[in-house]
Amino acid sequence: MLVIKNAKIYTMADRVIEKGYMIVDDGKILRIDENNEIMLDYIISSRKNIEVLDADGMVVLPGFIDCHSHIGGMNFSEATAIDDLNEMTNNITASMEAIYGIDPKSQDFRYAYENGITTLGITPGSGNVICGLVFASKTYGDNIFEMTIKNPVALKVALGGNPKRTYGDRNQTPSSRMAIPSIILDLFNKAEKYLSHKEEAELDKKEMPKYDKDLEAIIPVLKKELPLKIHCTQFDMMTAIEVAKKLGFEFSLDHAWGASDYIEEIVESKCSIVFGPIGSIKSFGEGRIVDIESVVELDNRGVLTALTADAPIISIDSLIHHAGEAVREGLEVERALRMITINAAKILGIDNRVGSLEEGKDADILIFEGIPAYNTNAKLIKTIIDGKVVYSSNT
Repeated sequence: MLVIKNAKIYTMADRVIEKGYMIVDDGKILRIDENNEIMLDYIISSRKNIEVLDADGMVVLPGFIDCHSHIGGMNFSEATAIDDLNEMTNNITASMEAIYGIDPKSQDFRYAYENGITTLGITPGSGNVICGLVFASKTYGDNIFEMTIKNPVALKVALGGNPKRTYGDRNQTPSSRMAIPSIILDLFNKAEKYLSHKEEAELDKKEMPKYDKDLEAIIPVLKKELPLKIHCTQFDMMTAIEVAKKLGFEFSLDHAWGASDYIEEIVESKCSIVFGPIGSIKSFGEGRIVDIESVVELDNRGVLTALTADAPIISIDSLIHHAGEAVREGLEVERALRMITINAAKILGIDNRVGSLEEGKDADILIFEGIPAYNTNAKLIKTIIDGKVVYSSNT
């Protein structure tokens, strides 16, 4: 059992406890409330094997979440450059699962939890139009299947320059932007017919259609059991929104640079936004309108918005700096922190377990000196994942 006491707790569940305590047992948050010295003294004195962390003067937060990451499946260092998350042999690889391309021994996982990121939405790359299945994982562990919270959490789709460049360079489809929505619409129409055929066969006890693994991966999206995670920027967002209207699926717009030009359309679409990374060059051309100020307006308008470092495209430790930049653009600190905690968890569909500090949820907890995203000198003291201290600044 672990007891954290005397902390200022940002629960990310619409509650800030100025001086509170948490009790953690068996990897879960057992209790969280304002300090009660009599009760705490009783628990501490009546239990064996109990660890007490006095966080007086410190800030406690839920573990940070980056809901769009390629950690463990991509590495761009000169010595060990790998890309196991882009199966660029077919523009449709819907059934490919990112989880099978992940090396849990990648040092980027350690670097993540040493910088407060405890959960990732790990996604295939964007080389294909239909890229594959996304999963959610903790950052600490040595077995990716045991680290996984939920698989899958979304189906990844890519618009714009990446698939166009991948296949256009080979003189294959898509070599233009206009081909990409056509591929998506054709695939979903096939999946609808495939599903209808299956349902009719089950009802009338007739022969099932020939098994198609990619169409099978589309069915949960058709049934709104799984959202689409759509890689797009600038005017591709309008394409994504228009295709979504025709097909009726739930989706997030990932990267979303240039969102400030389409605020009304985004709000009307009821999609969510995963914005970033922000470390790109601001210049003319695709992916260069890095308008982080748009997340302030989107948040004000009620759009579920998260931030991403897109690691290892940008280093994972920059996630907290993304939140800080949103604060610099006028966003309230707590609202910015929601974009790397509970908002990200909701987008991944795992907010029943992570993203906020509430009784019954996973004990993924950060202890800071100072308020991150507000103080540039805020220091991470401890990272706790599933109730275990996995990082301490004094070790």
